[in-house]
Amino acid sequence: MAAQLRQLKGIHGVFHSALRQAQRNGYIRYNPTEACVLPRAKKAALRPLDENETRAFLSQIRGDPLEVLFTLALFTGLRVGEVLGLTWSRVDFKRNQLLIDRQLQQVRGGKGKYELVSTKNDKERTICVAPWVMDLLRHHRAVQAEMRLQAGSIWGNSDYVFTNEFGEHLAYRTLIKHYKKAVAAIGRPDARFHDLRHSYAVAAIRAGDDIKTVQGNLGHATAAFTLDVYGHVTDQMKQASADRMNDYILRVLPG
Repeated sequence: MAAQLRQLKGIHGVFHSALRQAQRNGYIRYNPTEACVLPRAKKAALRPLDENETRAFLSQIRGDPLEVLFTLALFTGLRVGEVLGLTWSRVDFKRNQLLIDRQLQQVRGGKGKYELVSTKNDKERTICVAPWVMDLLRHHRAVQAEMRLQAGSIWGNSDYVFTNEFGEHLAYRTLIKHYKKAVAAIGRPDARFHDLRHSYAVAAIRAGDDIKTVQGNLGHATAAFTLDVYGHVTDQMKQASADRMNDYILRVLPG
C-alpha cells in the first residue's frame, strides 16, 4: 500500500508540474491538479520491545548462532542490510566505533544473489557503540577465527562480520527464520526485525540521548524526521518530567 501511495504521489507531481507550467504560459486558466486530494498513508503503530521483552529476547537468543547479530542490531539500531553487510574493516575496536557506509541487499531477479550497495540515504555515518557490545564483537571475531581454521580451504575468505560456517555472508531468509523463532518464543510473533531498530531508538531517547544524536546513529536525513517518528516518546518524557516536578512542589509546599 505504501509503495502504491508513493507511485500515486509521483504521478501527481509530474502532472502538477507540467500543468503549472501550462498555466504560467497562459494555455490554461487554472491547474486542475490543485483540486486533487491525495490519500494519506496511515502510520503503522510502533511496537518496540519494552524492557521486559528486551530482557526476555536476550535470554531467548542466548546460544543462537545469530545471538551477536541480534544483540548488535538491538543496541545500535542498524538496519537489516547494514548489519548483514557489516565488515571487519568497518569495525574500530580502539575507538569503539562502527563505520556504516553500505548495506547488503538481494539483487532483484538475481536468484539469491546479493550485492553491497550504499546506505539508504547514500550517506555514511559513524556510530559510537557501548563497550559491552564491542567486547561481544571481539569474542565473536575470535569464534569466527576458529571457524575459519576448521573450514580450511573451503572458507570464503570474506571480511563479513556475520557469516555462515563457510565464511559466506548470511542470507536474509536465514536471519528472519532465527529471529521469528525467538520473538515467537517470548510472545511477540508480530515483532519485525525492524522493531529492534525502534527498540534501540526508544531506549536511547529514554536514556537521555538528544534527538540529534539519535538521528545521527539511526542515519535519518533530519532530526525532524526522527522527532516525527519518535515524538510520542519525548511527549511521554515531558509528562513524566511534569509529574516529577509536581511531586517536588508537593514536597516543598509549607504545611
